[in-house]
Amino acid sequence: MSIAADNIRTLYSFPNRLGGARLSDAAWHQVNALAHAGVQVLACPAGLKKPLAAGITVRPTMDWGKLRFPYRFLGKMRALALHDRIVARRLKSLKGTVDVVHTYAVGSLETLITAKRMGIPTVLERSNAHTRFAFEQVNREANRLGITLPPTDEYYCRADLLAREEAEYAATDYILCPSDFVVKTFLDQGFPRHKLLRHFNGVDATIFFPSATPRNGGRKFTMLFAGVCAVRKGVHFALEAWLNSPASRDGEFIIVGNALPEYMQKLSSMLSHPSVRVLGHVQDLPELMRNSDILVLPSIEEGFGLVITEAMASGCVPLASEACTEICEHMKTGLRHPIGNVDALSQHITLLYENAELLARLRADALSVIPQVTWGAVGVKVGQVYRRIVAESCGRALNQATA
Repeated sequence: MSIAADNIRTLYSFPNRLGGARLSDAAWHQVNALAHAGVQVLACPAGLKKPLAAGITVRPTMDWGKLRFPYRFLGKMRALALHDRIVARRLKSLKGTVDVVHTYAVGSLETLITAKRMGIPTVLERSNAHTRFAFEQVNREANRLGITLPPTDEYYCRADLLAREEAEYAATDYILCPSDFVVKTFLDQGFPRHKLLRHFNGVDATIFFPSATPRNGGRKFTMLFAGVCAVRKGVHFALEAWLNSPASRDGEFIIVGNALPEYMQKLSSMLSHPSVRVLGHVQDLPELMRNSDILVLPSIEEGFGLVITEAMASGCVPLASEACTEICEHMKTGLRHPIGNVDALSQHITLLYENAELLARLRADALSVIPQVTWGAVGVKVGQVYRRIVAESCGRALNQATA
């Protein structure tokens, strides 16, 4: 089994279509970055929303040419299981040609078991905190607010989904975690530290970049929230903190993203404040970030918070909870507050509203770290993770052979 940098061969199984929104877009960037970093990638997604870079072998499981198999025909869980079964069957015929298998939650249990039988090391990428922790935290906060999560909500407690994911956590050799917060949620559930490996999500600096023109000193101080307007993202904390800050007197708080209707109804009195604008889904997020002073992400549960690096790259200073990525470093590249601490968040908003010099320094320092968190850097980092995994697997095999 080879461990040379340019010879690592990975089967990358993604149970949805690469190149769509949110996680699908991040995975698309990661696959391209891995190939650019010298990893030989066999991508097995459900399908493609947009093409991958030349040199990447692509074998979709749910697309055949121009024919796409809609998940709704089987139902989400059955479709994910079918994807998993197809990839596992393919893997059986690839003995000696795959060094590491990279998978995602819910669509990988059979693949992980097959890889283990074949002696191929596996890594399961976890895009958020441990599922049990996430369910408990979000539902506790929803109950506190008097909100009933609909069965379609991704954080609606589903025993079958939790059982499936926990079986995958047990079956994989390693879990790839995008932040120290995610690592802690797994440690708290009793996972051994050596099984939890770190990586991070990148930013596309060709899309997210600062404005080339100086900021107009006479314009409104602007705070931006970008993401799903749901309980776990803590928009209610952001609204309360904003309205408690003097920034709400002559500033503007812009909220963009799809929303849970009952949640927005619960927040209607704060949302009706004249300083608050709700835009829903938008196409011009990079431009909104370039024109905003700060981005707020007061999540109670998070994986990474990709909007944080996107904001930093756009010249927008992040104000994040401690559930978000540590790339937002307090008083260096942004401001961090304890989860659910409205007073601390309000003080941070006020501080940057009143201190233009500090705002400018944080903005400059945030921009300076962006070269370290591009998707190109992600490819190098995950490639290093692969090499470590393969080296450790080789070491175990050698020890067993000489025992």
